[in-house]
Amino acid sequence: MADIPVNEQRAAKALAFFNRLRLPDVPGNPALSEACGDWFRDILVAFLASEDPITKQRLVWELLCMVPKKNSKTTYVAALGLTALFMEEAPNRQMLLVAPSQNISERCFDQAQGMIRIDARLNAIFKVQDHLKCIERRKTGTQLNVKTFDTSIVTGEIPILTIIDELHELGKKAKASAVMQQIRGGGITMQGGQVLMITTQSDEQPAGIWKTELKKARDIRDGNGGSAPILLPVLYEFPLAQQRDQDYWRDKRNWAPILPNLGRSIDPERLSADYDNNGKVNAEAEKIWTSQHLNIEIGVGIGDDSWRGADYWEQGAVNELADLDELLRRSEVVTFGGDGGGLDDLLGAAVIGREKGTRHWLCWNHAWVHKPVLALRKEIAPALQDFEAENTLTICDRPEDLILGFGGVFRRVMASGLLPAKDAVGLDPNNVAAIIEDLMAGGMTDDMLRRVRQGPALSPAWWGIEFKLADRTFFHGGTTLMNWVVSNAKVVRQGNGIMITKQHAGSAKIDPLIATGCAAILMSWNPVSQNNISSFLASLAEE
Repeated sequence: MADIPVNEQRAAKALAFFNRLRLPDVPGNPALSEACGDWFRDILVAFLASEDPITKQRLVWELLCMVPKKNSKTTYVAALGLTALFMEEAPNRQMLLVAPSQNISERCFDQAQGMIRIDARLNAIFKVQDHLKCIERRKTGTQLNVKTFDTSIVTGEIPILTIIDELHELGKKAKASAVMQQIRGGGITMQGGQVLMITTQSDEQPAGIWKTELKKARDIRDGNGGSAPILLPVLYEFPLAQQRDQDYWRDKRNWAPILPNLGRSIDPERLSADYDNNGKVNAEAEKIWTSQHLNIEIGVGIGDDSWRGADYWEQGAVNELADLDELLRRSEVVTFGGDGGGLDDLLGAAVIGREKGTRHWLCWNHAWVHKPVLALRKEIAPALQDFEAENTLTICDRPEDLILGFGGVFRRVMASGLLPAKDAVGLDPNNVAAIIEDLMAGGMTDDMLRRVRQGPALSPAWWGIEFKLADRTFFHGGTTLMNWVVSNAKVVRQGNGIMITKQHAGSAKIDPLIATGCAAILMSWNPVSQNNISSFLASLAEE
């Protein structure tokens, strides 16, 4: 955590109050002075007592703490909320402690009111209203309301302090960004308003408001947050290179630095046993366990049932290849693939080019989705909206817009002259009649269309891409769309072949990856572009 200058008198007052609070659910009710680690006291002081030594103005208006599960964060933020309520001298103000679910909000409230009920002195300071989940400071009338997240939680209110527990869960909720904007509205008033966010890492790939806030916090931590950031990041996570190194984070000797409450709320032996007995059951269990207990970000699959190409996917990222025109410029020949399973799925497109000179494979992807899918699959709606903002996915109002968008990309590729005269376009033969009609209208011939069988028939594509990723001869645009799609891919063995399927039925989408397999099959046949054929024939005519 950055070294933040503080008002020493205010810091001492906050610490004195916080340290005397006692844990209501632990035998003996130990005081936080002995039960809480210094790591959280540093957060408390920085958040409640920061001060510019020259201007005397507050420096930390927002704080994001990402800490692994079982580090007592819910208990500690309840205590911080009480401390803030005690420190606030202005009358009739509003404070919020917001949780993403009723269970978590009740846990926050129970901890806060429990601390009050076991201390007669605190009973004289605070009035607890159980039915409203409200704690009021008797002297000032200022209230701390514990609420479950909802789009209406801040309607008509300007909170001077908002604590958000498990921020990552809000990344799965629609309109979370709009609510955060309302909450932050208190920060630009003359009275000011602070926001503290505390969370574990998400058990899915970061999306929505969580993805936005995490990126902002990392940028500030890394010195890229502008000249005067108002957010203080406190991120207990391994550097991204170490997160990608499975041998590193699987070594339990490396865990201690990101577990600040190790030896207090976390028993190291029981944590180790839980990992061995539950976290390593299979790849999916390990992915979820490490995201929660080690803050390993989910983005690319690991484990026995994940596609092996996922292990090398990120090393093939070249940002310039997110631009289709750049891929066409660098290629001597391209193949085109598509896949879509209906209006509940994505319609995926892939263009694979063979690079001039190197003969490396270059890949570009895009996807389209019918707008009602966002309501039907609410759990992935924030991710789909992120991909739209990235310009790698188009959300279509009408079903026919999916076909028009797909066909528009084909026409751009067709106009380049880089498609082969034969076996240029690979499609699953099912459910593609309307797509084929549109592509024919865009110039595709019968010879150019290749109906590519799915399932184990695509095994050569997956094996080929795996090897080319591993030996760094396959490159792609490094988009979050494809990182997500690749993380959804699961391998099922059938006979001597393999089949790529979804990790989770319904919500996990892999259509752009299947489209990539279709294009890869055609590229593996060593095609020659129509431009090159025309050039070759012209040279023969000259001779």
